[in-house]
Amino acid sequence: MSTAALRNIAIILVLAVAVYALPGGGTGAEIVAALLGIGFGVAIWLFLMRMYREYRMTIFGLGDRYRGILYASLAAILFAGAAADKWWDSGPLTVAWLVLLGAAIYGLVATFRHWRSYV
Repeated sequence: MSTAALRNIAIILVLAVAVYALPGGGTGAEIVAALLGIGFGVAIWLFLMRMYREYRMTIFGLGDRYRGILYASLAAILFAGAAADKWWDSGPLTVAWLVLLGAAIYGLVATFRHWRSYV
C-alpha cells in the first residue's frame, strides 16, 4: 500500500474518532453532511445548466408538445425522488409513486423516440 493511501486512511480514522469522542462531534458531522449535500446540489445544478445551454436548440426543436412532456417528466422524477421516503410507507401511495415514476419514464422515452425520428 502506498504512503498516500495510508495517509488517507489515517485521516479518515482520525475524523471518525473525533466524531465519536469529542463533545458536539455529531453536530459537526451533521454540518459537514449538510455542506456536502449543498455542494452536490450546486454541482448538479451547474451541470444541468451547462447541458441546457449546450442543447438548447435541440430542446426547442422538439416542439411545444414534446418539450412540455420532457419538462413534465423531469419534474415528476424530481418530485418522486423527493417524496420517495414518505410515499413508501403506505400501500396505495407506493402504487401511486410507481405509476408516477412509470409515467415519467414513458414520457422521457416518448420524447426520445420523437427526437430520434427527426435526426
